[in-house]
Amino acid sequence: MFNFYMKKNTNSQMVKIGGGLVAGILAPGAALGCACGCGIFEVGTSSMFPSGEGGMAYINYASQNQNQNWSNNSKAPAGNNPDKHIETDFITPGVQYMFNRSWGAQIELPFAYRYFKTGDTDPVSTSWGSLGDIRLQGIYTGFSEDMSTGVNFGLKLPTGNDNYNPSVVDRDTQIGSGSTDILLGGFHRGILSESHRLDWFSQAQLDVPTLIQAQYRPGMELDAAAGVDYRGWALGRANISPVAQVLFSERTKDYGAAADSPNSGYTRVLLSPGIEFHLHPVTIYADAELPVFQNVNGNQLVAPVLVKVGLSCMF
Repeated sequence: MFNFYMKKNTNSQMVKIGGGLVAGILAPGAALGCACGCGIFEVGTSSMFPSGEGGMAYINYASQNQNQNWSNNSKAPAGNNPDKHIETDFITPGVQYMFNRSWGAQIELPFAYRYFKTGDTDPVSTSWGSLGDIRLQGIYTGFSEDMSTGVNFGLKLPTGNDNYNPSVVDRDTQIGSGSTDILLGGFHRGILSESHRLDWFSQAQLDVPTLIQAQYRPGMELDAAAGVDYRGWALGRANISPVAQVLFSERTKDYGAAADSPNSGYTRVLLSPGIEFHLHPVTIYADAELPVFQNVNGNQLVAPVLVKVGLSCMF
C-alpha cells in the first residue's frame, strides 16, 4: 500500500513502485533453504503488493549466521549437533510485470553464498556459491477494483546446485533442493485510520515439493505474515514508512533415504521491525527478523537474527 495522502499525480506513480516485488517477496524460504532453517523468510510489506499496471526490476539481499544449536524450543549443547556453523548471503534479482489490473507474472533468479562447518573431533569447513532454485509465478488481483486482495501461483524449479561436495555437505544444507515445487499464496491489505496513513496487511505462501530426485523430499513449508505500516513521514521528496510485522513459518520433516528426518522441520515465530523509503522511481526496504519462538525437531542450527535489504526500480 502506498502513500495515498500524497498529491494524485505523485501517488499514481508510487502505486506502481512496490508492486514489482510481490511474487518474489511472497516466495517461501524453502526455495533457497534447507531443513535446518537456513532458508530466508521471504515476505514483504503491503507496499510490495501490486497496485497497478507496470514493470519492476529489483534485487534483494539477505544474510544470516546460524551459530546456535537448538533442540525443541530451547538452546541445546553444541556437542549434540555435528554441524557447527552455517553462514549464508542471499542475493536475489528479479523482474515482475503487471500486464493489467488483474494479471501479472514474475521471475526470480536467486543466488546464495554459503560457509559451512561440521564435525566434532576433526571439523571440516567449506565455502561455495551457486544459483538457487528459480521461481516462476503468476499473479491475479482481479477480485476488487483497488487490487487489495490477490493470489500468486507458480513453480520453483530444481536449478540450484544440490550436489556440492556431498561427502561434507548434506542434502538439507545444499543451496538447491533438487525438487520441483508448487507455490500457492495470497495477500490482503486494508486501512486502519481515516487519514489513510495507517494500514494493515496479511499474506501467506505454501510451498509443496512435488517432483523429487536422488531419494530426497524436502519438507512442505507454510510462511505467513501480518503487520502494520505508517505512511505519515517525509524527508524532502522521500516518503518514509516504518513497518512492524509478525512472521510465522512451519516446515514439515524431510523424507527419503538421503534425508535426515529426525533433525528436520520446524515452527518459528519472528518479530520484524523495518522501514521503507519511497523516492520515485526507487523504493528501498530494510528489516531485521528476530525469532521470539522456535521449535525444531532434533538438533538444528538457528540464527539469532536475519537482516534483509531490498532495492526496486519501476520501468
